[in-house]
Amino acid sequence: MREEILELLSGKKIHTQPAFSGLIHVTAEGLEGEGLIFREIHKDAEKMAKAAASTFKLTGMPSATLPLDLCVPAEALGAELNFYEGGEFQFPQVRGALVESVEEIGRLEIRDWGRGRLPIICEAIGLVKDDIGKDVVISGMIPGPYTLLLYLCNPKNLFIEMKKEPQMVIDALFHLSSFLSRIGIAYKKAGADFITVHEMGGSPGFIGPAKFEQFVLPTLKRLNVEIPAPRVLSVCGNTNKSMQLLAQSGADAISVDQTNDLAGSRAVLKDTLFFGNIDPVRTLFRGESAQVVEAVVGAKEAGVDAVWPGCDVVIQTPIENIKLMTVSL
Repeated sequence: MREEILELLSGKKIHTQPAFSGLIHVTAEGLEGEGLIFREIHKDAEKMAKAAASTFKLTGMPSATLPLDLCVPAEALGAELNFYEGGEFQFPQVRGALVESVEEIGRLEIRDWGRGRLPIICEAIGLVKDDIGKDVVISGMIPGPYTLLLYLCNPKNLFIEMKKEPQMVIDALFHLSSFLSRIGIAYKKAGADFITVHEMGGSPGFIGPAKFEQFVLPTLKRLNVEIPAPRVLSVCGNTNKSMQLLAQSGADAISVDQTNDLAGSRAVLKDTLFFGNIDPVRTLFRGESAQVVEAVVGAKEAGVDAVWPGCDVVIQTPIENIKLMTVSL
């Protein structure tokens, strides 16, 4: 399946619609099977690699994604993270805004590539490659520029400056785009087969098509030029009216969530790979077997090129549901 997925990502026609993911898809059962504790897997390359590989080993789902949170670039730029040392299944999050104004973003630079966890992520990608790389595709995941900006800047001030100083915001996004491209290149060199740009906060489903076109689309175009192919753009929310804009981003594939009308979007995306959109909560986490099969068959009939969860998999998702998603095609 790995070779078929790589052919698909390169733009070749294949005869199947594989089920995999470029977003986070580790499970509690997988961690338990490897003797791992969730709060310990984010700072240790070996533990991180075992966690990322565990889903394939339990379910046969032919993919692995690293890192296991979206905050790595923000941390590298100086943001302080909360790793929830006392929590059971809480992903790392930024503690607070690093800057108050978008104007300060241009002064943020990573002078030491060893800052934060970037070297650990690259090492973990290499370990996964050595472990299961012959059987799976590996996604190196980065946030989109706007999502990263939301992690770094006081959101209230950001929204004001988008109205009063739009060019300043666009300049900041280009600055972050250049930084993210360096990370994407590093992940590819470490062994990632493709890069997933997870533009959660900057999706047209959240900020609207007009703001997406003004602020986010230009920087995604730049990012997708600078990152080596293949590149998957993952967006959240209702993007039904924005598929033409997403197709202009330069990504090789677009992944959408469960609120998207797949058939309608497929009609718009003539020349771009289209992935989606199994509901990670209602279907994979909480759904019965029949619901999972129905959702996968429905996505296939709507014309997706590959079946993906609509977003990160809930860590407590039953292994059997992931198996069903993978084999029911």
